[in-house]
Amino acid sequence: MERKRTDFKYVQQHLANERTFLAWVRTAITIIGLGFLAAGVVFRTTTYEHIGHTLAAIVGIGAVLVGGVVIAMAAAGYKTKQKRINEESFESPSAIIWFAAAGLALMSAFLILLVILLLLY
Repeated sequence: MERKRTDFKYVQQHLANERTFLAWVRTAITIIGLGFLAAGVVFRTTTYEHIGHTLAAIVGIGAVLVGGVVIAMAAAGYKTKQKRINEESFESPSAIIWFAAAGLALMSAFLILLVILLLLY
């Protein structure tokens, strides 16, 4: 019975927590979609065809992995925030921010190489 009262007391914070979780899920889906797009790149040149396909595969697989980890971290963060909101001991998370930023930076570097190969050859 006490749990319902505590949850109701902080209903706005819990709803904001749900919106944040869903925003992370949308971000992860976008990252995964970017990976599928990169993996679908087909090289027509014979000189760098192998390198291009390898880079596309790395970006594609990496994006799916980063997206999956972001969803897992978002779900864990959601449950942690839910508990901390009720305990009035909320702390802003930073691990998921740094992981997503590092994953996207790495994927961006590979995508830049992929685009350079496409444009130059």
